[in-house]
Amino acid sequence: MTEPVVAILAQGAMGAGIAARLSSHGVRVLTCLDGRSAASATRAAAAGMEPVAEAALAGADAFLSILPPAEALATAERLAPAFAAAPQQPLYADCNAVSPETMRRMAALCGVYGLRLVDAGIIGGPPRDGYAGPVLYVSGADAPLLAALLDGRGLDVRIVEGAVGAASALKMSYAGITKGLVAIASAMMLASTRAGAAEALRAELASSQPALAAWFGRMVPSMYGKAYRWSGEMEEIAAFVAEDPAAAAIYRGAAAFYERLAGPSGAVEIADLAAFLERP
Repeated sequence: MTEPVVAILAQGAMGAGIAARLSSHGVRVLTCLDGRSAASATRAAAAGMEPVAEAALAGADAFLSILPPAEALATAERLAPAFAAAPQQPLYADCNAVSPETMRRMAALCGVYGLRLVDAGIIGGPPRDGYAGPVLYVSGADAPLLAALLDGRGLDVRIVEGAVGAASALKMSYAGITKGLVAIASAMMLASTRAGAAEALRAELASSQPALAAWFGRMVPSMYGKAYRWSGEMEEIAAFVAEDPAAAAIYRGAAAFYERLAGPSGAVEIADLAAFLERP
């Protein structure tokens, strides 16, 4: 049986995690390290990723785009011409947290070049030992091709019925709840700290909402290093709910909140969040 070849451009926690899972299940994983940091190169090597020139990514059976949401469309615009010129065009699977509208724009772009596009949404954290996830939800006419290629390769791939945009709608809805809730909780932890009510709020949450308190204890700290990515994701969710202006305003506010935490002044507020969660 021919060894599947998958290309993953970026070597962040999710990209490298998925690469490691695939490579451990017999998949050859290509990447490009041009302009990347030493840390990225180290993660790529640990994940079993094979560095090649960016043009050589077109030789893969499938390309998994796993990037900050704001970079998704520009990356497709840059790679599409080279992929279209390949002797055997790879499947282009956009796995980023973007709105269905952004995904449809990407489908139009890929259509110009004759590329097959799969809409993919990742739900869950990066792969790690002892954790079966994340789940890769896929939709569109070519989704079964990607599912078949990755079948038995360590990833949980599930087909969502519907055209391109269906998987992204699921991702937006799920992230709007989970990451939106993290934004709301973090904002109130900071507000209670400024008002001198942090101790009372923490005690009340532990008493009346123990499940939420435990969830916040896990999820809020995991956000600190990803706030810059989550800001772009909130903008995409705002676009997803654009027909409801009040809902869109909620997520634009969450985007601004995460952008602030990711900026130079965010360190003070992150320290306040850590102090709130670490109080006995």
